[in-house]
Amino acid sequence: MRGMPEGDVAARSFTVPGADGLRLHGLAWSEDGMPLVLLHGFGNDAHVWDDFAPAVAPYYRTLALDLRGHGDSDRDPERRYDYEFHLRDLETAFAALGIERLVLVGHSLGGRIATLFAGRHPKRLAGLVLVDSGPELDARGTLRIRLDMERAGAAADGGGAPIASEAEYARLLSLAYPAARPEAIARMARHGLRALPGGGFERKTDPAFHAMAGRMTPAEAAERERRTTAELWAALARVECPALVVRGAASDVLAAEVADRMAEQVLAKGTLAVVARASHSVMVDNPAGFAEAVCGFVLGDA
Repeated sequence: MRGMPEGDVAARSFTVPGADGLRLHGLAWSEDGMPLVLLHGFGNDAHVWDDFAPAVAPYYRTLALDLRGHGDSDRDPERRYDYEFHLRDLETAFAALGIERLVLVGHSLGGRIATLFAGRHPKRLAGLVLVDSGPELDARGTLRIRLDMERAGAAADGGGAPIASEAEYARLLSLAYPAARPEAIARMARHGLRALPGGGFERKTDPAFHAMAGRMTPAEAAERERRTTAELWAALARVECPALVVRGAASDVLAAEVADRMAEQVLAKGTLAVVARASHSVMVDNPAGFAEAVCGFVLGDA
């Protein structure tokens, strides 16, 4: 594997059109080479890749996008947050950025979006990395994430009390990310909050995500997930490029048997990497182990 670059690689902020008239925010660590695009998970933003992106920036045009309703991207006033709208955002943004063929890396929600994009546009993918994300999710993990987000101030329709300070939010995040280093927690708190006119802060993630889930009955939510699961397995079967499935060894979201099936039975050129000392947020829990696994895949021995 190529050696890791020494020192930090500064990221440049940019905005790009998404679908439906929305603007998406992104970070660019480099401008040359084949594009490598990073998609974060629910409740995160492009800065979640700050530790990893400099490792690949010397070799790829390395970009990360804030999904709609996350980070500094626009919230959708019509609350259109289903997968189809995220896919349209990618198609619109890639056209504006002049990206045709690329390597796509996605974590959790971003991994599901990446999977659907790869299934829809298999010829455009030179490589695919799915980070603790799959067609079937462990209910224990999805419940934990929802409770963590609610505890961190993401009440439906913004009805929760304001977050008093970055320090208070960092404390809440430390409960959701117990393995993360303090500097990573501080960065997530710094980039994850928006000041309120009357004082205090709110999370940048649109609370309408929670409202959308709350409008469905348990039966409707189960049927929606059943359809999504079938679509995701079908999309994986259409992926032609080399693909890496990354699982945190202690993940409570992506079960070992699901990861094995993805890499060994469904993906045509699939490989599995299990990262020790990591749960669902692999790149935050064990940045060095995550970088070793993904760089070994996207950089190879050259």
